[in-house]
Amino acid sequence: MLSVSEALLLALGIAVVLITPGPTNTLLAAAGLRQGLRRSLPLVGAELAGYIVSISLWGHFLAQAAHAWPWLPSVLRIASGLYIAYLAVNMWKAAVALSASTQAATGLRTLFVATLLNPKGLLFAGTIFPAAAFANGEAWLLAMSIFVCLLVPAALTWIAFGAALGNGRLAWVNPSKVQRGASIVLGVFSLSLAWAAFH
Repeated sequence: MLSVSEALLLALGIAVVLITPGPTNTLLAAAGLRQGLRRSLPLVGAELAGYIVSISLWGHFLAQAAHAWPWLPSVLRIASGLYIAYLAVNMWKAAVALSASTQAATGLRTLFVATLLNPKGLLFAGTIFPAAAFANGEAWLLAMSIFVCLLVPAALTWIAFGAALGNGRLAWVNPSKVQRGASIVLGVFSLSLAWAAFH
């Protein structure tokens, strides 16, 4: 089991990482912008599933074979960076027809894969989650319960932000420019992954 201090540190670390901009949060905001709050709600489940799989796999992998293949994290960062760059290009193209079409709306599979490849999963597994979470079933369940309780409001915040842009509550903001700005954020994030992988 986790101690109270471990659980509090875990909650703080999770909250800080989940609320920071990144590929998944950018996609959630873009979905809220294009699809509205209600139609974007299922994406929270896709994000949760992606993180549970990613954190669990990374955590167990790092616990068993952290020193066996030192090159693997770099390869995964490069693969994640390429996928995120692909999402950035698609988002930039979709911004052109933002007011006329919702065909480029973010889907469950896109968000799941983006979350699965999100380097935050490795950060959660290797740094924020305690090692006990991957050695004991009860500790894993407690850590994941804390994670779920923090992920849902963070995801809803990003979707609501996008939806507020889309429905005119933030009328002074140009939605197309916001979406293109989001694509730039994704692009910079993919470049930072490539930089980290080669340095």
